[in-house]
Amino acid sequence: MIPWLEGDAPFPPLEQALKEPNGLLAAGADLSVPRLLAAYRQGIFPWFSPGDPILWWSPEPRMVLFPEEFRPSRSLARTLRRGIFEVRLDSAFHQVIAACAETPRPGQSGTWITREIRQAYGALHELGHAHSVETWLEGKLVGGLYGVALGRMFYGESMFAWHTDASKVAFAHLVRYLKQEGFGMIDCQMKTRHLASLGAREIPRREFAERLHELIALPAPVGLWPETGAQSPWRS
Repeated sequence: MIPWLEGDAPFPPLEQALKEPNGLLAAGADLSVPRLLAAYRQGIFPWFSPGDPILWWSPEPRMVLFPEEFRPSRSLARTLRRGIFEVRLDSAFHQVIAACAETPRPGQSGTWITREIRQAYGALHELGHAHSVETWLEGKLVGGLYGVALGRMFYGESMFAWHTDASKVAFAHLVRYLKQEGFGMIDCQMKTRHLASLGAREIPRREFAERLHELIALPAPVGLWPETGAQSPWRS
């Protein structure tokens, strides 16, 4: 059994998360900005299917990427050197999250990025907590990702690609950007072969929580993210 959250009831300790399904911690509550920020500060994220109640997760172990351990494949390194994409920050957040919701995934018949999720993270974005990294080709959005930043911690949520390597290029630039600004960890949530190929690895949940608390306590770099809708382009 997992607790049902109502009102401003706090999340249970992470250690109470189920082993099967891995990391399921609680259900209920809402996707308000205060609730989402409280979740991220504790290493908890929402993930649920349309029609289901809101489910909150904290898996054991946790997939993360330490920026200094990022390793692009040879093909991605070649793409980065070619510089065919323009990469921007926060210039099309709502388009990115919509594309993440609409892009088919192998083995999935639908999307967890519901209208409710899109509205909730849109609110986080307007307040400067959620961000997008986008790849553009000939003036068209062809790939990107979005996530949440607190202190010197970044939580990756989802990515999409409508052109070869488009999402990987966005991720490579995100890692470079965060590394130069002193971010210590990128949360990747659950293990995937794709993330592992880029240098991400699993760590114990206790270690994740300890590192997380240290990083979110650090001040966010001033001017790290552009004003909403502004363009911060690179060539890649």
